[in-house]
Amino acid sequence: MAKAIEVNCTTGEVTERDLTAAELQAQADAQAQAEAERIQAEADAATKATAKTALLKRLNMTAEEAALLLS
Repeated sequence: MAKAIEVNCTTGEVTERDLTAAELQAQADAQAQAEAERIQAEADAATKATAKTALLKRLNMTAEEAALLLS
């Protein structure tokens, strides 16, 4: 089972305990949320790349020519 380490900064006392069910659930929820955000970010990047490629094709430009315009 996962452990939590609590340190009392005043006394320096260190306590190690098992995580509660609520803490374990919160940890699992945070991991799931982070994974969902990562997947969404990858999807957004892919959508942006597809749109950029389509625009360059409509303008009859290569990526190198577009980079020259932006530099």
